Amino acid sequence: MAETEARPVDDERPSAGVPSEGPPEPSDPSGRNGAPPIETDHDEATAAPLTAGGGAQRDPAAVSADAAATGGSAATSDGPRHAPHRGKHEHGARRRFVGSTPFLILVALVVALIVKTFFVQAFYIPSESMEPTLAVGDRVFVNKVVYDLGDITRGDVIVFGNPHPGQGTDRGPIGAFLNWLGEGIGFAQPEDEDFIKRVVGLPGETVEISDNVVYIDGEPLDEPYLTDDAKISNGDYPLTQVPDDALFVMGDNRGNSADSRYGLGFVPVEKVIGRAFVVIWPPEDMGGI
Repeated sequence: MAETEARPVDDERPSAGVPSEGPPEPSDPSGRNGAPPIETDHDEATAAPLTAGGGAQRDPAAVSADAAATGGSAATSDGPRHAPHRGKHEHGARRRFVGSTPFLILVALVVALIVKTFFVQAFYIPSESMEPTLAVGDRVFVNKVVYDLGDITRGDVIVFGNPHPGQGTDRGPIGAFLNWLGEGIGFAQPEDEDFIKRVVGLPGETVEISDNVVYIDGEPLDEPYLTDDAKISNGDYPLTQVPDDALFVMGDNRGNSADSRYGLGFVPVEKVIGRAFVVIWPPEDMGGI
């Protein structure tokens, strides 16, 4: 008994060699299988030019119209196709500069100038006038805002500008700025010398030195920071009242200090730069003042 092939009910495929039902379709002489014939204009003056790839070049007006309809912008043949990405490249270049070594050096210089100008500044000790508290070659940090927050007190070690400055050089605005910048980063020396001394007499007080003893408002002053040699080197100084806007200062090395006793005179409060509070160099001298 012959086997019969099982097929789905809806499989109505005609067998080979068996014509399907219905009249035959008429042949299409154009070869487009029923598509409407393409009208061909044989006038060369109106023929659409071809691009290098073989496609017809579109009318620029049509391109602009298509772009407007889609909300885009029409690209012209003479413009770079990568123009929209230019902003990304510029942003990437800025990010690379921000992370570069020159940028970090520039930021460090700016921060150092700001700190030096307004907050803390390092000073070098050039003489023996503050020995043994400060030795020649020591470097100290000076707090420049401490007296904006409080008053100067007796015993403070302060840095101040020369009370008797010489005639300054007329550098002009640009030259003055460059000189200030050079001082801030250590490439230029200040025109006027700065001093470092200890505050002994405050505004309005009387100062007198008799038989090597310092008297403030008639009372002997206790100075534990002095050596025995310094205590017997105070000398004599007549009874004098400190002006209301000035200070009386002396070095801890009383036998070798040009201070308010000798030539320096009273120090105007406005000349005070700040209070020295710590030795930062050399390592063996590091510590508070």
